[in-house]
Amino acid sequence: MTTGLATPPENLEKLTANLARVEELTQRLIQALSQKRLPNPSVEAPGGGLFANAVAAYWKEAMDNPGKLIEQQAAYWGKTLKHYLDAQHALAGGKISAPEDDTPTDRRFSNPLWKTHPYFNFVKQQYFRNVAAMEQALVNIGDLEPHERKRVEHFARQLMDMMAPTNFLGTNPDALERAVETEGESLVKGLENLVRDIEENRGDLLVRLADPDAFQLGENVGATPGAVVFRNRMIELIQYAPTTEKVHATPVVIFPPWINKFYIMDLKPTNSLIKYIVDQGYTLFVVSWKNPDKSYSDVGLDQYVEEGFIAAIEQAKRITGEKKVNAVGYCIAGTTLTLTQAVLSKRGDKSVNSATYFTTLTDFSDPGEVSVFLDDDFIDGIEAQVKKDGYLDKYFMARTFSFLRSNDLVYAPAIRNYMMGEAPPAFDLLFWNGDGTNLPARMAVEYLRWICQDNRLADGRIEICGETIGLKDVKIPLFAVACEADHIAPWKGSFSGIRQFGSKEKTFVVSESGHIAGIINPPTKDKYGHYTNDGEMDEADAWLKSAEFHKGSWWPRWEAWLKGRSGKMVAAREPGDSQHPILAPAPGTYVTEVPSI
Repeated sequence: MTTGLATPPENLEKLTANLARVEELTQRLIQALSQKRLPNPSVEAPGGGLFANAVAAYWKEAMDNPGKLIEQQAAYWGKTLKHYLDAQHALAGGKISAPEDDTPTDRRFSNPLWKTHPYFNFVKQQYFRNVAAMEQALVNIGDLEPHERKRVEHFARQLMDMMAPTNFLGTNPDALERAVETEGESLVKGLENLVRDIEENRGDLLVRLADPDAFQLGENVGATPGAVVFRNRMIELIQYAPTTEKVHATPVVIFPPWINKFYIMDLKPTNSLIKYIVDQGYTLFVVSWKNPDKSYSDVGLDQYVEEGFIAAIEQAKRITGEKKVNAVGYCIAGTTLTLTQAVLSKRGDKSVNSATYFTTLTDFSDPGEVSVFLDDDFIDGIEAQVKKDGYLDKYFMARTFSFLRSNDLVYAPAIRNYMMGEAPPAFDLLFWNGDGTNLPARMAVEYLRWICQDNRLADGRIEICGETIGLKDVKIPLFAVACEADHIAPWKGSFSGIRQFGSKEKTFVVSESGHIAGIINPPTKDKYGHYTNDGEMDEADAWLKSAEFHKGSWWPRWEAWLKGRSGKMVAAREPGDSQHPILAPAPGTYVTEVPSI
């Protein structure tokens, strides 16, 4: 019978040459790995330190209740032995085919050989037995407090995903078939991809998600026309060129997260939120944050508020001659826009007319999946790392967030790049995802300690720019968009925070999809719908249950809300003025800078 792997390579010379190239690349790989920084297990999520703490919680429970452990292991051993005997019996009877298979459907195992080939089917079935055994072991842990249970479950899932047979060449039929078909060329190309990625990350491995040569900032991504009209050490302020003869008097200022770069809102014309806003007749300013190096080590939340948010608001007012702006904050920038507006409120400053929040957490009493990284072991590790380096390297944040979706953002692209020898796809969203930024040392620790871990903002006891503030100090009209499948800023957490704001006028929307796709959801795509509810914001599940579902994007709904708070129509404004000369064309210079290390 044909197995799909039995055909020998016809060109043995080519295979031999490819194996020799593998040897050469292995030497390069060793050299690249020698450049790796000293490891910090506490922040290498999902590294050994965090695994050890989660495993310790499991073993404590196991030692307290050994009967459960023995019972569970005995059942696992019995099933495993029976599986082996069934396979042996089939082979002894001359049946060279896979036995009955009732394992769940999983796209990782889409190759037909996982069902038809006895070897691969045995490996797959045993993997799912292992997974089932681990899941049952977690169910049997009785006395873990909820947060410890969440950590154990998270890191157990990481182990299950890591040990999938698809992640290893000897048990991945797709990779083996490709190696045979190409006389080993796919393995050479894969090793070349691996060495390149490790070299570019100075000895660390971050799997490349998109073809870096397919995109050029200012040309096919981040290309909406505009200009940098103000610059300080924290920000470049970009004003976009109008596309309408008239614009609303009140300008819009968008603050993107500085964990990533602003052009997620300007990937290409068809899905650019920036272009959409300009085309609706608004004078739009967008902040592009400085990518910090160690010289920014003492920059904290105070500086982000004063030199970032308040500075941008003041410059937008001066350029347009308006007394107020409509402000927008995305993710961590939404959290910090909350800090800013509370500070301005305490000062009696009415510069912000309305605030819009995209996927924003302000109450961290239940931050969702990210909570497994908010204990002292992880944050102590971050604090030690930034004390040594002066900044939090983008590597750590990228790795942490990638492993929240490890099969999609780590293992699947690693298999494609390194085992199949394929080039990463030309995908603008993944290109942006891989274009990370550093964080200043002080700011990273303040945000993690004060806001995420201690929840001081929600409790009304955080001190920013000399003011003690809380959520109730935000009293302006607000529009908040959360995303139903958001694993970074869960919608219920966002709901909880917005519910506590002091604003009398609140509009809350839940978009379908996740942290990015739920926000970058243009009306022309007609892809994801959204939920609204004009009732009281009492309890999240009850709010969603009685909410009205609307097909399509929330963008037009928000624009209609914004229009009513943006004043009369005036002549369109070109970027800058006599006091604000054009410093650079959009997307500016900060977005492309590579910080000195």
